[in-house]
Amino acid sequence: MESFKNICDYIHRLYKTDDFVPLSVPAFCGNEKKYLEECIDSTFVSSVGPFVDLFEKKIAEYTHSRKAVVCVNGTNALHLALLLVGTRQEDEVLVQPLTFIATCNAISYIGAHPVFIDVDKDTLGLSPFALRTWLKANAEIKNNECRNKYTGRRIKACVPMHTFGHPVKIEAIKTICEEWHIELIEDAAESIGSLYKGKHTGTFGKIGVLSFNGNKTITTGGGGMLLFQDEALAATAKHWSTQAKVPHPWNFIHDHVGYNYRMPNINAALGCAQLEKLDEFIRNKRNTAKKYAGFFAACDNPVFFSEPEHCQSNYWLNTLIFKEHDQQQSFLEYSNGHGIMTRPAWELMNRLPMFKECQKDALENAEWLADRIVNIPSSVIL
Repeated sequence: MESFKNICDYIHRLYKTDDFVPLSVPAFCGNEKKYLEECIDSTFVSSVGPFVDLFEKKIAEYTHSRKAVVCVNGTNALHLALLLVGTRQEDEVLVQPLTFIATCNAISYIGAHPVFIDVDKDTLGLSPFALRTWLKANAEIKNNECRNKYTGRRIKACVPMHTFGHPVKIEAIKTICEEWHIELIEDAAESIGSLYKGKHTGTFGKIGVLSFNGNKTITTGGGGMLLFQDEALAATAKHWSTQAKVPHPWNFIHDHVGYNYRMPNINAALGCAQLEKLDEFIRNKRNTAKKYAGFFAACDNPVFFSEPEHCQSNYWLNTLIFKEHDQQQSFLEYSNGHGIMTRPAWELMNRLPMFKECQKDALENAEWLADRIVNIPSSVIL
């Protein structure tokens, strides 16, 4: 208990307060009010307006993508991404079990099936070794498609997630997907501003997905973004996300099953202001992570998780890993009872009732990590 007290006391000192310290809250210290007022004054507060186009343009420039397309939220963006690469009902999609529920919900909306592949301890994300091992044992190529030898289903896509803002070994995963004729979609919901070998996450796969939920590094209140290197595919995404309406001054003609997934202009206005501060926020969060790393260097339990090799992480959520699973629960109870908001990783997807029958490998690392991870306060310190 004394060590738990020391950790909580340090976090209170770090955030310069004796009051409750939340896990991750947004910082509004730029042009947010100005742009929101401009948006309101223009009356264009819905899904048409200049801030929508500007936000897409600025995100594309920031991530070095050819095009970016906004959505109402990251879950919608994942759903649309899977549809855009041709995922159909009864297909299989390879994912990690250590992820937020949105990844698997988006797969389920289509009637496809998640298959859970283990993670690496040094990235917390999908393991290339585990991915290749599972494919060799369970898949085959037929007519230029990857098929599950035992279910007969098509394995259409792979969706690795950059956990807590730390990039996975995405180049290796991309190579494997190409060898097995599998479409790569990056769930970069948590990793805006994170780089792998100098390249922004979400730009290695066919499509990348960002999230701007209220607790993310930058927020639009709720929102998501699709990243593309293929401009034609981006144009299709924009069309489908606006109910697939054919442009016309007055007639309502639709040429495809569409979705009401477009971000309102008022949310994009907030996003434009937040994006102007993104580099500053990331420097701030990386500095906070450096202070945490220094503090925890003096003890061997828990361990502070630092960015993987070849990565520059945004440290969206700072992470501790305890040696024993009972220490995780004890610290969660102590910290939340002493004014520090902490949380475990999400419940593993394969442990949830709707996904417990899904295929999986041994998931040794995911099981080990899920019982030991604790996220600690990670807000920008103003």
